[in-house]
Amino acid sequence: MDKALYISSAGATLSMRAQQVHANNLTNSNTLGFRRDFVSSLSVALQGDGFHSRIMSSARGLGSSFDVGVQEHTGRKLDAVVSGDGWFTVETIDGNEAYTRAGQFQVSVDGQLLTAKGLPVMGDAGPVQLPEFESIEIAGDGTITIIPADGIGETVEVGQLKLVNPEVTELQKAWNGLFVSANGEALDADPNVRLRTGFLETSNVSAMDEMISFISLSRQFESQMKMMKAAGDLASSGDRLIREQ
Repeated sequence: MDKALYISSAGATLSMRAQQVHANNLTNSNTLGFRRDFVSSLSVALQGDGFHSRIMSSARGLGSSFDVGVQEHTGRKLDAVVSGDGWFTVETIDGNEAYTRAGQFQVSVDGQLLTAKGLPVMGDAGPVQLPEFESIEIAGDGTITIIPADGIGETVEVGQLKLVNPEVTELQKAWNGLFVSANGEALDADPNVRLRTGFLETSNVSAMDEMISFISLSRQFESQMKMMKAAGDLASSGDRLIREQ
């Protein structure tokens, strides 16, 4: 009975954790550039006496899907998407670099280029700082040009976005939904990454798929709880038989 309880308890714990992950995916289905998460598990043979057919589930870790989201047209000059593979670079509140696919940028009152969540956008020489301008353009390679506010009318190059394209194994998701370097070091810029302005990338979450997965996991959790109750009932029956002898 103890082995049955242990196996069903491990399965219920994993199902509950997976439910939390899918619920978070569903919550962020409308978050720009969000990458869907999933729980990875392993089948592990239960150690001890008995048949080797006793298998339980063990959590392997949390992973992320790097499928590209849908590109939605906005026509806004400060909206950009990465075409294909690649990432924008931002500066976190602790001064380190992080990476995102969300390209909804804005300019602060002091001319700093920020994400929609207020994080500084990194360029080739640090956070992008813009002088006053009449208009702004972001080229396909991330080069930023403006027409100054002094009315001269000539375009001036003021910086270039830092775009990176590491292997997915070099990235891991942080608590805030941004991705960071797995080894903690800043990534090098990749000149081959290309942008498309006037568009934004949606999350790669399918609300329908997440709901189906959530319902399936709920049923699995209920089944595992019933198994634990059945094991407890059998153990209680065995105890009564021993006492009656």
